[in-house]
Amino acid sequence: LPDFIRTFDELPATLQSYTIFQLLRRAPLPVLQTLNQVIEPSLRRDFLSDLPPELGAYILGFIDARTLCRVSLVSRAWKRLVDGDALPRVWKDKLEADGLWVGDGSDEQEALDLARGYKDDLFLQRWRAGVWDEQPSPFPPVHVKPAYKALYRRRVLTRHNWKSGTPTRTSFPSSTPVAGAPNTNTGNHVVTCLQFDTDKVVSASDDNTISVFDMKSGTVRANLAGHIGGVWALQYSGNVLVSGSTDRTVRVWDLDTLKCTHAFVGHTSTVRCLQIVEPENVNPDPHGPPVWQPAFPLIVTGSRDFSLRVWKLPMPGKDRDYLPDLSELENEVDPASLNPYHLRHLTGHTQAVRALAAKGNTLVSGSYDMDVRVWDISSGRVRHILRGHTQKVYSVVYDHVRKQCASGSMDGTVRLWSTETGECKAVLEGHTSLVGLLGLTHRNLVSAAADWTLRIWDPVTGACRHSLAAHQGAITCFQHDEHKVISGSDGTLKMWDVKTGEFVRDLLTNLTGVWQVSFDERFCVAAVSRNGRSEFEILDF
Repeated sequence: LPDFIRTFDELPATLQSYTIFQLLRRAPLPVLQTLNQVIEPSLRRDFLSDLPPELGAYILGFIDARTLCRVSLVSRAWKRLVDGDALPRVWKDKLEADGLWVGDGSDEQEALDLARGYKDDLFLQRWRAGVWDEQPSPFPPVHVKPAYKALYRRRVLTRHNWKSGTPTRTSFPSSTPVAGAPNTNTGNHVVTCLQFDTDKVVSASDDNTISVFDMKSGTVRANLAGHIGGVWALQYSGNVLVSGSTDRTVRVWDLDTLKCTHAFVGHTSTVRCLQIVEPENVNPDPHGPPVWQPAFPLIVTGSRDFSLRVWKLPMPGKDRDYLPDLSELENEVDPASLNPYHLRHLTGHTQAVRALAAKGNTLVSGSYDMDVRVWDISSGRVRHILRGHTQKVYSVVYDHVRKQCASGSMDGTVRLWSTETGECKAVLEGHTSLVGLLGLTHRNLVSAAADWTLRIWDPVTGACRHSLAAHQGAITCFQHDEHKVISGSDGTLKMWDVKTGEFVRDLLTNLTGVWQVSFDERFCVAAVSRNGRSEFEILDF
């Protein structure tokens, strides 16, 4: 046998193969089984698992999404690599390659929400935990791996449904009374504000009321009464709602108890715009202690009395209520000075403040005096007065990432301004009438005008990417994301493709008018007028 082995070693490869072949032909089954157990592991190679994870992810990046799903079924090792247990790059790269990645930080947050199984509102969690109290409470972070595969699946399905799916439609009147309460609503009022979440729809109108509807059934939960003038500004976060009215007051409501907890007096004319300002961590060191600007949540309000006011946002159930007798304050020179929640009075505009936008410690306001002002919220100091418009300013947006803002005016132009230097970076021309609405996302600036068109602009260069023309009247409302624009006018609600600028389809038709529209990844809610009555339409995609 040793001589045979030595002879075998000296044979050329072809004769070695022939010799083994002849031996295998003569070997019984048990011997072949033993040889198989020895040979098979030597021949089996998992090339993906043998590579560094980064290289494996790079290779998988060339595979389409459907094949990736099949690859994840091959083995546990491949599933870990594809689904991102070891490296989250595969589906994240696929989101970017297929144009489904936004890039403004919302992608990571949505992927984390999907991993948790619920939508996480860090602002509310921090606020309720007392992070911004005088004696801050610790807020331990929760570590969850983002679910990028689930995010990819959701975005592909929702984009398809929005473009060609048939949504489930729910309609209900805006004038439905609360059970057991008289109906004082005539049903033909203007819906001035609209906001919703998966649980409820909240609207305000010019008939002095704020209504809360059940998102699923459309039944009215409550009509919040307290204002004695039309409500033209509204925003809620969690269970805290803030409203501004022609009665010159700002009210804070507890949406859990459906009661008004605070009434702020100080403005001497209509409160036309407001915003809840959430503190931003401005510490560039992610491992260092947070540095919050502003130091705690605020309310900023703009009025037709030419001024803005800054208030501390009270938390119902935690901060004491403030409901003064308004008649006793009528003779006060500045009734806001008696309010413990009033912080600053921002003056300087010489006509009505029509629009505002805020982020962190920066506030931008637009006025009928044709000026745009940039304010430091914490100090109330004016950083810049931006002059250039030749008619009233109706809309502003603030781009905190690029340190710039945009303003729309009755002069038919949109202007881009640097909030750092105060210079006008670009004049965006093309509209022929009042630019009353502006919207901003990470990649696009959208304007809507009374000339029946919307325009999509590059927020960096100011170049016009698309002009959206199909409406037959002034644009009354719109909202957009990185993929679509939903706009209302002339009795129709239309959808447009942001990338191509093409008209996609009518979502609603045969309407008298469209007051407001709002949408998220699944739902579109519109306040419309039909045959002289105001109604709500919910489209579930």
